[in-house]
Amino acid sequence: MQILKEHAKPYLRDIIFSIISVMIMAGASLWQPRLLQSVMKAIIADDQNKVLMYGVQLIILAIIGLIAGVINTIFAAKVSQGIAADIRANEYNKIQSFSFSNVEKFSPGNLVVRMTNDVNQVQQLVMMVLQSLTRIPVLFIGAFILALITIPRLWWIVILMVILIMLASQIVFKQMGKYFTQIQQLIDKTNMLAKENLQGVRVVKSFNQEANETQQFTDNSDNLTRVTTTIGYLFSTMIPMFMLISYVAIGAAVLFVGRDVVAHPDDLAAITSFISYLMQIFFAIMIGGMMSTFASRGFVSLARIKEIFDTKSDLTYNPDAPETALTGDVLFQNVSFTYPGDDQPALEDISFQVNSGEMIGIVGATGSGKSTLAQLIPRLFDPSKGEVRIGGVNLKEVHEKSLRTAVSFVLQRAVLFSGKISDNLRQGKADATVADFQRAADIAQASEFINQYDDGFEHIVEERSSNLSGGQKQRLSIARGVIGSPKILILDDATSALDARSEKLVQNALDKELIGTTTFVIAEKISSVIHADRILVLDKGKLVGVGTHTELLATSPVYAEIYETQKAKGGN
Repeated sequence: MQILKEHAKPYLRDIIFSIISVMIMAGASLWQPRLLQSVMKAIIADDQNKVLMYGVQLIILAIIGLIAGVINTIFAAKVSQGIAADIRANEYNKIQSFSFSNVEKFSPGNLVVRMTNDVNQVQQLVMMVLQSLTRIPVLFIGAFILALITIPRLWWIVILMVILIMLASQIVFKQMGKYFTQIQQLIDKTNMLAKENLQGVRVVKSFNQEANETQQFTDNSDNLTRVTTTIGYLFSTMIPMFMLISYVAIGAAVLFVGRDVVAHPDDLAAITSFISYLMQIFFAIMIGGMMSTFASRGFVSLARIKEIFDTKSDLTYNPDAPETALTGDVLFQNVSFTYPGDDQPALEDISFQVNSGEMIGIVGATGSGKSTLAQLIPRLFDPSKGEVRIGGVNLKEVHEKSLRTAVSFVLQRAVLFSGKISDNLRQGKADATVADFQRAADIAQASEFINQYDDGFEHIVEERSSNLSGGQKQRLSIARGVIGSPKILILDDATSALDARSEKLVQNALDKELIGTTTFVIAEKISSVIHADRILVLDKGKLVGVGTHTELLATSPVYAEIYETQKAKGGN
């Protein structure tokens, strides 16, 4: 509820108007049976003037209730939409501050559901509170009191009906509540399965896995259908049960009034009002119970959203750190790193120093820790032990903007966003000009296909960059990485999708255009780093060799083995 309180403050005036209008609407509903009783008395007394007067009052009261209902709906919709939009925006901003490990903990699919489906549930909750849950207590208390006043001697019928309906609703709603949590979990899984299947559609079709994927999705969908249907069955038993109790109460009231009409003639005019109040009590309990049950789903979603807001990022920056220009010097001092949940360290006691402008190659077998080491430089993770320094400053003490300006990371799996090529390049430099675009594209050898487009850098990149080849995506990713002339450039096997000629051209352009930039090149192929100033050799998370290509061939068995293996393959 704390989330709702915080986000409701800007809409306090609208909430007040909504509550006032719902009170007026509830008051009009409660007063109509009293006027109807007066009309019945006037009819029995054959007083046409009073019948007309009370009839006009009934019409005016109905119009007032209608207007109040419209006003309530307008303000309730405005508040619910506004609160939902604010929560969604704040939730998105919070997720943007998450570290890699935070995102992996929830999973991207789960986070998407929490920003969409869960926020929609909260929106419906706010709407219900301002429309129904605020009105129901007023209707119930008012109808209960007025029913007792209308025919006091039938008080026991009112109380007995309330007790029976509440007992029945308690049984049904208790059974229903546990299923709403299951629904949210199943929606999460449905979203994840659909997302993975659509993103990996080429893999699915390549391995002829359509039937298996369809079966997994169908099984999960069937579970979701089963839980939803169970809730529907509970509703189908609840409403007839409530109706039976209320109709028995109405029948008993009519029976006793009819039996004693001679002794209590005024009850004849009051019976219609009494029945109306019984029905209002019945609907107040039933609708209130139903709304409360649906609200429980909203509270489940609120709890899931609260998890997002309560989660602290594994990586925090010192807001008081000065924003300074960092140099390209890099120091690893006794660095070890273990991924959350793992027992074995991915990196163990790594130490080395790099001077500005050097090109450093990083090689090793799959799983040796190459990418992990690279991810510590832009502080995507913090080391479990030791220190990483850039420009002599510990990364835990550096200003975030200074670090992001100094370090650029180009991943092996190129991720481009839907929009224009220029929009993607501006992610590397917000104020980039066309000249900057062209320079970066020339370095990345992307000009050869960009210049073929009639709209050039304004060419549209479709969703998941489906209109670009793997090599084109990597070239644009490299262009985005170099456009800001970073002090440190990390290429994590970023040329793996390029042919040998294009890779050579990219390397030559980097050497020529990024003079003074410290470059880390992670590569599976030694040919990609053979001309590096130094090469770091990793094996099972340990640094087992440092030197030039020639030095390592003579001193590092691990490096020599990798080189000979690749040389043999090349010979074949």
